[in-house]
Amino acid sequence: MHSREEALELWRKNNDDDYLYRHALSVEATMRRFAVKYGEDPEYWGLVGLLHDIDYQKYPEEHLKHARELLEPAGYPEGFIRAVLSHGFGICTEVEPVNAMEKTLFAIDELTGFISACVLMRPSKSVLDIEAKSVRKKWGTAAFAAKIRRDIIQKGADMLGLPLDEVIQETILALRPVAAEIGLKGNL
Repeated sequence: MHSREEALELWRKNNDDDYLYRHALSVEATMRRFAVKYGEDPEYWGLVGLLHDIDYQKYPEEHLKHARELLEPAGYPEGFIRAVLSHGFGICTEVEPVNAMEKTLFAIDELTGFISACVLMRPSKSVLDIEAKSVRKKWGTAAFAAKIRRDIIQKGADMLGLPLDEVIQETILALRPVAAEIGLKGNL
């Protein structure tokens, strides 16, 4: 298996956007937490999260159409590539999430962005003091974080067979240990 350092090197070779980097770290941390929840390998799941948007900065209009050509030569196995591709199911790929890792990535990708948006609206600007109910309050406001697809998040939670509130809470808890790295420590 590749090391995190090798994955970061590949990420940096293809991306330099700070927002995308914080997003990659957010998804990585959340994937690690869910891996532990499911008794799976947090290192492997974390790397899938870290590299899930490997081609996005260079090819935003062709997202995931170039992921394989970046991951395969670097030695990432088919299951890893398939997981990356599956998070675009019904959006930009036809690779349906079938296992827990793929379903988790599908569910939490957009959710990490929604939670980040909620956090930045708080006086503290910190993920350390936000709760799921605060996120749910913003959920129904269509104008808030309007580009984030709530239907995708809900579909992912349904795929996992988990209540949306549980997926939100687990994601918040996953982001707290990396709050400083992802710019969500705030002023607490």
